[in-house]
Amino acid sequence: MTRRHGHALLAAIVALIVALSAAIYVGVASDDGGDPRGDVADGRPPHNSAAPASTGSWVGTWSASPAGAEPGTETTGLAGRSVRNVVHTTVGGTGARITLSNLYGQSPLTIAHASIAVAAGPNTPAAVAGTMRRLTFGGGTVPVVVPAGGQVMSDAVRLAVPHDADMLVTTYSPTPGGPVTYHPHARQTSYAAVGDRTEDATGTPFTEQSPAWRYLTALDVLSNEAGGTVVVLGDSLTDGISSTPNTNARWTDVLADRLREAAAAGADVPRYGIVNQGISGNRVLADGLGRPADNPSALNRFSRDVLGRTNVKVVVIDLGVNDILRNPRLADPHEILEGLRTLVGQAHARGVKVVGATLMPFTGHRGFTPQREAVRQQVNAAIRAGRVFDTVVDFDAALRDPYAPRRLRPDYDSGDHLHPSDHGYARMGEYFDLDALKGAAPAEL
Repeated sequence: MTRRHGHALLAAIVALIVALSAAIYVGVASDDGGDPRGDVADGRPPHNSAAPASTGSWVGTWSASPAGAEPGTETTGLAGRSVRNVVHTTVGGTGARITLSNLYGQSPLTIAHASIAVAAGPNTPAAVAGTMRRLTFGGGTVPVVVPAGGQVMSDAVRLAVPHDADMLVTTYSPTPGGPVTYHPHARQTSYAAVGDRTEDATGTPFTEQSPAWRYLTALDVLSNEAGGTVVVLGDSLTDGISSTPNTNARWTDVLADRLREAAAAGADVPRYGIVNQGISGNRVLADGLGRPADNPSALNRFSRDVLGRTNVKVVVIDLGVNDILRNPRLADPHEILEGLRTLVGQAHARGVKVVGATLMPFTGHRGFTPQREAVRQQVNAAIRAGRVFDTVVDFDAALRDPYAPRRLRPDYDSGDHLHPSDHGYARMGEYFDLDALKGAAPAEL
């Protein structure tokens, strides 16, 4: 073969490779997640479901902290049943992945099948036609075994995930594996069914309702809408206790809507997903009972529930009230503040900015005493003075009664003099200054 002919052959081979690469790229990039070949309702494997459809950033669109072991599931778990969790997105994307937790399990958890779909509407286990996707783990394997105390992230799947929408995440476990790791106060109805119904889009078999999220602790999306995640770490005031169920009326939901709408309107605000890591009854310093501890303290769970979330840029900390109210002795404000500063230091070591909230009034609550009120005032004074967080949101000022500032304003009070009403939660989300989410952690000296 002559050198000229050799060069011509080489050029032809290179041209063929480039053409094939371009075809593959176009085939992947043109899939918007709505390809019906990815629908598993007919029982066929999804078409190339493991590859997200476009470029973007992986961000958190929803999460919930594992909070304890579900009573009554100690022996068999939820063997032979499908669990369909309903979760609400804060940002959209073109791909999705989930995290499942067996933190409180005493034995391995086998997930034989799992799926994700867009809900057909609010408060329903039915899916939008053509959106059901089968989930795999570890490079395409199912079943997956989640060890006791462990967690697992799914492979990415192509799916057009809307913002401000309900998603259905379904898992099926064929064998005993208890107790079930759950988040008890979801303020959202989820579902369960007998048998493997992971790919059922009708929702008809899902006749059992649950007020808790089971196993599922995170939903991430590949997003062009957002470039990072805001994690809100809190207690029942963040968990949304006393808000109307199935309405996404937590203050974090209001904040997410505001941030997304402001960005869409062209405002100079960060484009972030917001995830809620509130646990009712949570404290900065003290764990609950058990091993691993139910309701782990903020110090205990910060690495997993905040720093372990996807692409976290900012953490908002709204904690301290339960350290005052649940302490059988009078709480030491200096210990609470040192605990908060420890969290700030951990965040800064990872380049994460910290926004902190003042503690809201609880006069009239059954745990109120003048001495405990004095501790709250001391903690708030240090927070307002800038001695704890990078930036402060003054929820105390936002919700207190101007005529009795040690109480919640009546229309912001759910009635127990501690937890806000829907109106109060809306006030928190609206009061939050979006500019507080700008910027990064201060540089270390």
